[in-house]
Amino acid sequence: MTMSRVLAPTKPVTAPPAASAPPRAGAPVYTNSAAAFFREPLLPIFTAISVMILVVVALHFARTAGLVAALWGAGGVAVAVWLRSGRGVYYDLCFGGLLATGIAAGELLAGNSYLLTTVFTAANMLEIVAAVVLARRFAPTLNLASVDGACRFLLSAAVLAPAPAALMSAAALYALEGANFLNSFQTYWFGHALGIAVIGTFGLALSRRQLVLLRKPLRMAEAAILLGLLIAVCLIVFFQSEVQVGFVVIPLLILFAARFRVLGVATGLVIVAVTAVGGTMAGEGPFVSAGPNLADQALLAQLMVLLGCMPILLVASLLEERDRLSDRAKAGQLRAERASAAKSRLLANVAHEIKSPVGGVIGIGELWRAGQLGPVNETQAEMAEMLVKTARQVEALAHDLLDVARAESGAVKVELRPTDVPGVLEDVRRATALRPEAEGIRLQVISEGDGLVALADSQRLNQVIANFASNAVKYGGAGGSVVFRATKIYDGVRIEVTDRGPGLSPEKQAQLFEPFNRLGLERSTVEGHGIGLALAKRLVELQGGTIGVSSTPGEGATFWVELPVA
Repeated sequence: MTMSRVLAPTKPVTAPPAASAPPRAGAPVYTNSAAAFFREPLLPIFTAISVMILVVVALHFARTAGLVAALWGAGGVAVAVWLRSGRGVYYDLCFGGLLATGIAAGELLAGNSYLLTTVFTAANMLEIVAAVVLARRFAPTLNLASVDGACRFLLSAAVLAPAPAALMSAAALYALEGANFLNSFQTYWFGHALGIAVIGTFGLALSRRQLVLLRKPLRMAEAAILLGLLIAVCLIVFFQSEVQVGFVVIPLLILFAARFRVLGVATGLVIVAVTAVGGTMAGEGPFVSAGPNLADQALLAQLMVLLGCMPILLVASLLEERDRLSDRAKAGQLRAERASAAKSRLLANVAHEIKSPVGGVIGIGELWRAGQLGPVNETQAEMAEMLVKTARQVEALAHDLLDVARAESGAVKVELRPTDVPGVLEDVRRATALRPEAEGIRLQVISEGDGLVALADSQRLNQVIANFASNAVKYGGAGGSVVFRATKIYDGVRIEVTDRGPGLSPEKQAQLFEPFNRLGLERSTVEGHGIGLALAKRLVELQGGTIGVSSTPGEGATFWVELPVA
């Protein structure tokens, strides 16, 4: 679920647009009305109170390595709210001050001394500020609905940000209490990383769109069933079982990813993390077998969630990213289909409007040339012949436009039946030999093997091959020969028309089948409109075949068609 970072105002804006100040660079704001909650003026106070409560709970129930808790939710809540509600430098300073007050109050209520309270408050604020700064720098969109965005947030805010605070806390505890440095460091780092990764992700993934979807009765029932099943499995695995079977929660998390995407997985990870660490703290579950050291037992629980379950979040991000790209592709396809339909209607209308007056011009020109409109001299006869020739070119263009419009609109029907390919090639060869531009060019038909019978529409196939042949003698006739070749392939028949002309560069090959693209020959003396190959491609596709070209500059070109065998 993509979280936009521009927040629409909750009230109509009366000031003109020019008077509104631009947002500070890097400051997260939102357009989604779901984010209105994060603009509540009392939100910083509520957040500070929540952080204080979570600090007290963690220090009372989750301490494993001396004074360090194995699961720390306060940092995740603070980071998520701060990232979604930050509005500028002054807001950040005030918000940070309230968080520090909440953390310090929680530390004192949990029984820590003033010195330890100061140390842990400084370490927690260092971690939270680092997470916010790194997330704004390396994951500015806060888009967990993409693999890139999720990885950036997890690596910057969850993995890197708690490390300096863990070093600071471990060093302070070693100096003040003589605590084991390694145990304190790893417990603090993994516990705080787990809190940001799980609770921070949940806070960033929560959106109005997801809540609206959950209002549907069936969707709500499905979510309740999956949550109930996951809770039951976690209670059994992490409180009742003494065997390392934590992997059984992974299929359920994958199911959450498939049905509820990032928010579903984040919710599931909260349940798994709380029950895994909670069972260990209660002296129950499979991690007790790690030995009498509670820090080692908690470490296994932390690693199970971080390394075994967190990757499922990336699966959810991938699925959500695919959904978004699929929606964009469908919308783009719909726009393209509408544009294509409009273009086809335009082509058909233009072609129809052209045909009638052009027919009249041809008739008048022929009457003029024949002298039926009065005596004509030699010059007038040549002009009349040129008029008729030009009009027939326009008429041919109108017919091509109609064919293209019909093909793209699906109005062209093909009748697929067994077609003798060598016979079609021979017919095209004979017709091509009668063209004036084919004079002096050797035309050859080569049939390799027997059974060269394709499932095709013979009339449309003849039209496609005739277009290839026409292009070969017009553009590649300088090579002196054109070869028509039919070959049996694995599951079809391949037809090739090869010339020995100048060939085509890779750039021109990529543009060949675009309508009205003559590859820079618009001003040449060679007649054409750039429609034939586009039409040929569509006709071949209607027959279930494929079309293409192989060419090397200076060595000619081979246009080919592959059709299913009859």
